[in-house]
Amino acid sequence: MSDLDQKIAQIKANVTSYPDFPKPGILFRDLFSVFQKPELIAILRDVLVSFARKIEPPAECIVGLDARGFLLGPLMAIDLNIPFVPIRKKGKLPGKILSAQYALEYGHDTVEIQENSISKGQRVLLVDDLLATGGSLGAACQLVRGAGGEVAGCLVLMELEGLKGREKVPAEVLSIIKY
Repeated sequence: MSDLDQKIAQIKANVTSYPDFPKPGILFRDLFSVFQKPELIAILRDVLVSFARKIEPPAECIVGLDARGFLLGPLMAIDLNIPFVPIRKKGKLPGKILSAQYALEYGHDTVEIQENSISKGQRVLLVDDLLATGGSLGAACQLVRGAGGEVAGCLVLMELEGLKGREKVPAEVLSIIKY
């Protein structure tokens, strides 16, 4: 087993699973348990940066999705020495914003980005903790392109493969842990 594979196994072993949360039939994978151990945060950062460096040509900006992308993105941005930009849920960002709507199981949700947060042609790596149905990550791709950026790729810590979310994401998806 490679050093990278060992690090991924350590992270996976420390992701806590909660059956029937937030509703019956759902197995919730909780990343917050990893953040309770500083040595795991360092390992997580190393793994994320290792995967981010697979993107060629390299990303010039990290964009993190609300809310756990806000934990992962800055860890990477510091090591890669590139900016971090948040994508938030509707109504959380000041100034001029761009919006994209995506489908939920029942209804729709909206995500937003500040209008001038990405430079025209800037190569962006989108980051989130989980790829499930692909709705929010697909909407994030739409926002980055609408802001003038180029989606270099998407990086998720965990992917629920059975939900086929990557089919809704119009960009390359790298997932570290697959369930």
